[in-house]
Formats: sequence, C-alpha cells, structure tokens
Amino acid sequence: MTRLFHVSDLHFGREDEAALAWFAARVKDERPDGVIITGDLTYRARSEEFATATAWLEQLKVPVTIEPGNHDLPYFNPIARFLSPYQRYRKLERAIERPLDLEHVCIVPLKTTARAQWRANWSWGVVRPVSLVRTLTLLQACPANRLKIVTCHHPLIDTADMTKASNTRGGEAALGRLAAAGADVILSGHVHDPFDIRHPIAGRAVRLIGAGTLSERVRTTAPSFNELSFLAGSLQVKVRMMT
Repeated sequence: MTRLFHVSDLHFGREDEAALAWFAARVKDERPDGVIITGDLTYRARSEEFATATAWLEQLKVPVTIEPGNHDLPYFNPIARFLSPYQRYRKLERAIERPLDLEHVCIVPLKTTARAQWRANWSWGVVRPVSLVRTLTLLQACPANRLKIVTCHHPLIDTADMTKASNTRGGEAALGRLAAAGADVILSGHVHDPFDIRHPIAGRAVRLIGAGTLSERVRTTAPSFNELSFLAGSLQVKVRMMT
C-alpha cells in the first residue's frame, strides 16, 4: 500500500501553530510514503516566513513535494516577483515541483501560478502552455501500472462543491489533455476547504481532490489534511480534521 498526506495552504505568517504541530505529529507517528503540499506555504512570501516553513518541513523527514501558490510569490517587492519569484525558497529548492516516483504512484507537478496576467486579480490560476507541456512529458514517462497524480495549486475547474472560485485560465483545456495523457487524480489547494469529485472527461473519470488549510484562514472546515491510500488498484481518500 502507498499512503500519502496531502496538505495545502499552510500560510506561514498566518499559520495555526496547533494545527501544524498536530500534522507533524501525525507524520512522525504514521510515517506516510510522502507529503504533498499544493501551494501557499507562506502568507506574504517574506524571507522569515520561508525560514520558519523550512525549519518546520525539515522535521518531517519524509519525501516532500511542494507546488508553489499565489501567496508564495513576493507580494511587496515587484522586482523580486518578476525576476526571481522563488528565490526565497532557498533550502526548499529541491522540493519545489519535485516529481515523486513511488512504488505504486507517480506524482508530477503542474504550475498554475503567474507572476503577472492580463486580469485584475493575480491570485487566480493560469495554466501556461510551457507548464502543461512539461507536465504532459512527465506523465508520459510514468510507468503504465502506476496511479498518476498531478499536483497544482489552483483547481483546474470550478464546481458547485467549491466554496471559492479559482478562475483558472486554460484549466478546462488542460484537464482534458491531462486526462487523455492518463492522469488519474488532480490534487489542488487554494480554496481552503476539502473536496473530492469524480469528473467525467475524455471518456473516463478523473478524480479532482482538494485539501483544506492548516492556517488561521479557515472557511467552512476545521484545519485538515487528506490521507490518500492506494491499494490493489483502488484509491481511498480520508479527510482528517483536527478536533
């Protein structure tokens, strides 16, 4: 069995320290095969926020892949935002958009953040052609017998189950191409509430799974993460909420 913990929107700078301690304890005690973070590691992309996040992540001691979120791009420094938006990840660089090839699961990243776009709200998602091509290439390299998971920050499409719209430009077309390339699951964050939708597309069903938040910025759900268990060709998803 392959077991993964999927978490999102930790928002260091507005983090919930009790929730982070609870999650770290679950990782230490249960030793998942990997941790997937689908964006917004920080709140304002400040250097001190990344430093605190790095120290916290180092204690997990399991494979980690991080997909950047819109909050992880410099907020107050436009020069850094355009020229070196991910420089402040520093020690976390190896985990950014890191593909993971596990025994039964293949995990590939898809960038949906943008330094700038021709819309007023730059927090919305964008799937650019170069990012999609990279993801499709990684998908094609996955062994045929693996569960193929794509990780991104923004949900590719908005549905009635979501409490916040992501308005991801190019998301619907990207989802069609990912499904045709064999993607089984799309993991995302951004909306701060978990969801699990079986979406019919390209003659098959793709699982769209969103994680909640471990920050103070909760919406309708308490701090939570998703536990993904893959055994005998079946994926089970459990939302684990802090009580």
